[in-house]
Amino acid sequence: MKEKKKLIVIVGPTAVGKTDTSITVAKCFNGEVISGDSMQVYKGMDIGTAKIQPDEMMGIPHHLLDIKEPDEPFSVAEFQTVVRKKINDITARGAVPIIVGGTGLYIASVLYDYKFTDEAPDTEYRRALEKRASEGKTDELYQELAAVDPETASSIHPHNVKRVIRALEIYRLTGTKMSEKPKATLAEPLYDTALIGLTMDRSKLYERINNRVDIMMKMGFLQEAKYFYDQGLRNVQSVQAIGYKELFEYFDGKLSLEEAVRLLKKNTRRYAKRQLTWFRNKMDVTWFDMTNEREHLNTINEIVQFIAGKLQLKSNT
Repeated sequence: MKEKKKLIVIVGPTAVGKTDTSITVAKCFNGEVISGDSMQVYKGMDIGTAKIQPDEMMGIPHHLLDIKEPDEPFSVAEFQTVVRKKINDITARGAVPIIVGGTGLYIASVLYDYKFTDEAPDTEYRRALEKRASEGKTDELYQELAAVDPETASSIHPHNVKRVIRALEIYRLTGTKMSEKPKATLAEPLYDTALIGLTMDRSKLYERINNRVDIMMKMGFLQEAKYFYDQGLRNVQSVQAIGYKELFEYFDGKLSLEEAVRLLKKNTRRYAKRQLTWFRNKMDVTWFDMTNEREHLNTINEIVQFIAGKLQLKSNT
């Protein structure tokens, strides 16, 4: 039997501390980080996606950052293909691949024998849905998906119009929920995997999210979003990310800046809650609590020990 490649995966909600943890883990195990975030692939979308910057990487190679132009699509199927190749390449160099991120469906597509639907599109139905979305009925479409396939809806951001429409289209074409497709294929990971989840007391996590948004605004997120707005980007995947959409509504005159920032914080908190629910329900995660900052060092040590034992790896520390 062919030996499985070793893989470390660090997941959790936004703002929980995945980036810092991943750097420490990478140093311990000669690791290279693969971003598991569906929006960090876009060039220039740095502040809004909390993308790690070169001076923060501590010499650790990072992959799947800045590989797409903002007007290009990026699908879970493409992510699966690209990341699996990266895993092979990193392993061949004698390093350990580490997927880090919070986009659950994308990460699951790599870990498991995840097949994608190949039904031909229903062009007429899709155009009708796209028309409704262009008329500002995105939330209405999302609620329709939630009614027929709540599991898929929980894994899709309400403003990710393309994926909401595709899920509705598949349901119409096949009568089958998209969420039913992967269930039979999620039994065992394709890799020898240490799957780490970071969690935190809900109130502490929400406080961190609110503070992060304030810091993002001070760092120039408004100017970053305005650049893409001025480029005429509309109804493309990249600017459906939380933050850009809310600020676009401010630029459109639909919200005051204060209202847009407040909505940004609210939507990010809701997204964090959905992330936690998804990982707990869909993947066999070993969780580590990051609430107590004074205990972070001990918690990191526990994570390192868990990985070393699970994958039979020797730590550099």
